[in-house]
Amino acid sequence: MNKIKILWVDDEIELLKPHIIFLEGKGYDVTTTNNGSDALEIIAGQQFDIIFLDEQMPGISGIQTLEAIKEVRPNTPVVMITKSEEENLMENAIGSNIADYLIKPVNPNQILLCLKKNLENKKLVSERTSQTYQQAFRGIGMDLSNINNFAEWADNYKRLVNWELRLGTSTDPNMYEIFAMQKQEANNLFSKFIEKNYRDWLKPSSNDPQKPVMSHIALKEYVFPTLGEKTTFMILIDNMRYDQWKIIEKIISDYYRVDNEYLFSSILPTTTQYARNALFAGLMPSEIQKKYPQYWLNEEDEGTKNQYEEVLLGENLKRHGKSNIKYSYTKVLNLQAGKKLYETLPNLYNNDFNVIVYNFVDMLSHARTEMEIIKELADDDAAYRSLTESWFEHSALYDIICTLAAKKINIAITTDHGSIKVDNPIKIIGDKATNTNLRYKTGKNIDYNKKQAMEVKNPEELFLPKTNLTSTFAFAKGNDFFAYPNNYNYYANYYKNSFQHGGISMEEMIIPFILLSAK
Repeated sequence: MNKIKILWVDDEIELLKPHIIFLEGKGYDVTTTNNGSDALEIIAGQQFDIIFLDEQMPGISGIQTLEAIKEVRPNTPVVMITKSEEENLMENAIGSNIADYLIKPVNPNQILLCLKKNLENKKLVSERTSQTYQQAFRGIGMDLSNINNFAEWADNYKRLVNWELRLGTSTDPNMYEIFAMQKQEANNLFSKFIEKNYRDWLKPSSNDPQKPVMSHIALKEYVFPTLGEKTTFMILIDNMRYDQWKIIEKIISDYYRVDNEYLFSSILPTTTQYARNALFAGLMPSEIQKKYPQYWLNEEDEGTKNQYEEVLLGENLKRHGKSNIKYSYTKVLNLQAGKKLYETLPNLYNNDFNVIVYNFVDMLSHARTEMEIIKELADDDAAYRSLTESWFEHSALYDIICTLAAKKINIAITTDHGSIKVDNPIKIIGDKATNTNLRYKTGKNIDYNKKQAMEVKNPEELFLPKTNLTSTFAFAKGNDFFAYPNNYNYYANYYKNSFQHGGISMEEMIIPFILLSAK
């Protein structure tokens, strides 16, 4: 391993000989000089990991040397060492982007601590995180094997996401690989749990107190009780996973505090057509089809499958005695629509309830399979989160949220379903009428290995429209996706490692509903 290289600039460098010997004894490579001019010549020809710089030197001062260093080596950390504690001096130094500062006289242990803090902090945190996860690994596995209800799954999924975010900063690829295997095992167990319990949750006779809040009752449970008390904005970010929410939460934490963080269950299929229509309508898909046939489009029907969300929301409000609620519905499909909404935001302040549907994350996940540049930018979960973070920080949605915070307007942030990175193709046979989604299939002539997917012979059990007498549904589980035998290898490779939704996984089904108040 290469030694860490230090440049130490001090006009009394000879007096610091004991410090230099101490550092060299610890394995550091130390270069010294007693003035700023020589220091600039040295760094012009050499790279250093860190520079210790005396503030008070004859000739070029420490501050002047610092400014020149930053022009040549802007990313090299500089530690200012000074005899003075004057406030304006520190402000000047900090304003010039120093990594740290020390007050003379310094002792060797102070220097060593400074080096570890500025150069080895990430490594130390990474090592500590890996060690802590190793200790927690067995306990997590045992807990996953003993889960009995959705609330426990939600808590353990939060726990896994927390570890995923922490291990994302680790420099130990082996530890992250171990975590990925544990999460995959968790998804296998979750899929079995859904196969065993999902139908029971939907039975009209079910009085199970442990059944979860699901898409079709989320608004009734989380939003409707307080409507009319003050203006509320609900922002639905399409296809947002819980880990992506934690990234967004970090960004808006200066403006909003989380009052309640709920995790509810998306219905199946975990797609916009089914889950989001159910959320706004307050009804399951087959119930929408029967009660409002003019507002429901089946798989084979022409047209956008979510074009009636606004009217379905209005009907939902009426059914729950909220017909006096003044509401708005805005769908943002592109950057221009986002900017327009931001400019016209004051027009919505007098409403009781404003719904904003933001489609960016959904477009991003679909683009992941279609655009090579997106494939490179988001080739794993960590990169997918990073891309979401970059988008959000520069989006009109972030500007909208900041503006609402300044107006002390409470908001809710939620989604309709999540997505999962798929990498395991499974063969399925279907006719031309079979739908194209990679995570679920429906049709009258679909054939597949029944052990590899959740089979639903009677869609009415899941409150799904039945387009003909022999219609069935098949849901992919975990990180699987469906591929047809024709050109199997081509399509299996094309869609492998892409983000998809529609099936059964924690990432798709365990989704957030967050209530926030302005700080």
